[in-house]
Amino acid sequence: MSHTPESRDDASSDDVVESVNAEGVDEAAVESNRRLYTGWQWLLFGALAIAYSGFHLISLNVYPLETWSFRIVHIAGALVLGYGLYAGTRFADEDEHRSATWLAWVSYAMLVPALYALVRVVMIYQEMSGGAMRIAPEIEAWHFGYPLILATAAGILLSWSYRQFRDRLSPADLVLMVCALAVAGYLLVMFNSPLRASTGTSFAPMGISYAAIAGSLLILELTRRVAGLALVVISAIFLVYVFAGPYLPGFLGYPGLSVGRFFSQVYTDAGILGPTTAVSSTYIILFIIFAAFLQASKVGDYFVNFAFAAAGRARGGPAKVSIFASGLMGMINGTSAGNVVSTGSLTIPLMMKVGYPGRSAGAIEAAASTGGQIMPPIMGAGAFIMAEITGIPYTEIAVAALIPAILYFASIYFMVDFEAARKGMRGMRKDEIPLFSKLIKQVYLFAPIIILIAALFMGYSVIRAGTLATASAAVVSWFSPHKMGIPAILRALQLAGTMAIQIIAVCACAGLIVGVISLTGVGARFSSLLLGLAGVSQLLALFFAMCISILLGMGMPTTAAYAVAASVVAPGLINIGIQPLVAHFFVFYFAVVSAITPPVALASYAAAGISGDNAMGTSVASFKIGLAAFIVPFMFFYSPAMLMEGSALQILRVGVTATLGIVLLAATVQAWFFGPVKAWQRLVMLLGALCMIYGGIYSDIAGLAIGALMFLMQRGRHGGGGKAVAAG
Repeated sequence: MSHTPESRDDASSDDVVESVNAEGVDEAAVESNRRLYTGWQWLLFGALAIAYSGFHLISLNVYPLETWSFRIVHIAGALVLGYGLYAGTRFADEDEHRSATWLAWVSYAMLVPALYALVRVVMIYQEMSGGAMRIAPEIEAWHFGYPLILATAAGILLSWSYRQFRDRLSPADLVLMVCALAVAGYLLVMFNSPLRASTGTSFAPMGISYAAIAGSLLILELTRRVAGLALVVISAIFLVYVFAGPYLPGFLGYPGLSVGRFFSQVYTDAGILGPTTAVSSTYIILFIIFAAFLQASKVGDYFVNFAFAAAGRARGGPAKVSIFASGLMGMINGTSAGNVVSTGSLTIPLMMKVGYPGRSAGAIEAAASTGGQIMPPIMGAGAFIMAEITGIPYTEIAVAALIPAILYFASIYFMVDFEAARKGMRGMRKDEIPLFSKLIKQVYLFAPIIILIAALFMGYSVIRAGTLATASAAVVSWFSPHKMGIPAILRALQLAGTMAIQIIAVCACAGLIVGVISLTGVGARFSSLLLGLAGVSQLLALFFAMCISILLGMGMPTTAAYAVAASVVAPGLINIGIQPLVAHFFVFYFAVVSAITPPVALASYAAAGISGDNAMGTSVASFKIGLAAFIVPFMFFYSPAMLMEGSALQILRVGVTATLGIVLLAATVQAWFFGPVKAWQRLVMLLGALCMIYGGIYSDIAGLAIGALMFLMQRGRHGGGGKAVAAG
């Protein structure tokens, strides 16, 4: 239903919501393949999730484990929980029968080899504890490896066809849970013995390879269930490359690796247990627990209500609320599409209510939610991986991200503002939004984030700062209506254990790709290709790196997208003379904005599902709104001051002129400044915007001159604001 601005202003109070009061923003969306247990099963998996979160808090703060052992348990716990909570196919409806009984019996039959492999792990442990240096190859093959791989492969295939009710555990998934325990048990035994040093050599026990093959299959299948097929397909292509690479021509060819040598090494810190799992098992899991505590204390609802009170009355109010609220929530929850679902379910309908078309409403929400991944101090999860890979302190990365984040959100803000002015949209009425005077009294709910930032910049480790912030979230809740007692804390830990499954599966799967890249040397060959392009043109090399980063990130969560792109693209950029921080930020930005880049734009697709508009149209619109994010990374190279590298005067000049350039860019895209902008003026304004964003002293002067000229022309012609056209 569409209205003109005049009819909206005269709308009766019955046509509008009396007062927007955000509720349920903190509630996690329940995926279509997520099981909803009742009774003892609900208690069992709730207890497992609580134990999993508690294990990480204790291991990170009180009783640390040996590194590889900790990461193996971290992945195994996610696999067990994941297969218990997420089904491999759609559920049976109440009015239809479940799958044939024989499928259940075949699934239960596969428990035999799975349990046998688990029992053999116990026996192998006893032998190794008794002084045995290694296990006979035939025992590892016939009594552990083959039964384990058979049970894993059969369990995965059966789970695709066995349909069960939503409140029941599939026997095929029970098989996979046992297999996950067997894999973890064997690796824990072997990696805590001298045989750990043999990985990647011909002396490595084949049992490690068998366990790694089964473990890789389990990780790929869980990733398919929780994150879709995109990352699984990319992983499969990389795995095929391991064995097809020796037969490929040109720079893709390499000498080759045997199955035994590759898989004996891929489940180590060269691959699955490498940087991505290192981050997911420390920083990411800790901040997921922090986010869960914020959700349990309803801080997310407060953030959104605060944004409505602060910006709701401005023209196009709900869209500006979306920018602030989605930025705050996206910074914490670390997933663009997930943030769209949580905040967009409230903001998108309200945007449509004040006159934004469904496509624009969805695009604004998608762009804002994606921007949360680049907003310091938390920056989703990618910044932690950047710190792990580069060795650059996390606080330096957070500071460097400040100006680019301001530019990105300023771009979206002015895009929204100019569109609202062009279409004559109103803001929300005073009686439609929460009272600011009431919300300001609860401003202490921002305390956990302030404590987190303060602790980081006081020199505390990320783990200690995250733990303090988590504890403060519980303490602060006692001053709010949503006090956290023991039951609420347990619910938060349960929620954290459940929320962590997706990101851990994705990080482990990305680790598999990173392992292929490092063990086959394809990253080095890609670097040499970039080096050759840079000999022709550095801009061409950067453009090629951008395309690869976006291509690798399409359809993948931010964390995995950045981890893979950082392994493939960033080393090549560093080799052509770009500073490590600039190279990794360049890759990180494009991995993030792949969520709004057509044709595969996860955040845009999620927004289109809420707005009811065409998914591809929404992704094109969100690409337009987030255009600054595709220009700014190139400026990192030409103007490092944008990443806080340079004198205070340089940083201030670059920050101010780039922001003014972003305003001109938004006016160019929306064809509106103080009033309608003619075609030739748009071209001139685009030139001025690019000059100021570029960051050079002479280009800044030229850009400022063009900007001032356009300002005076528009101001003189249209005064304080042009006559808006009717919203369509």
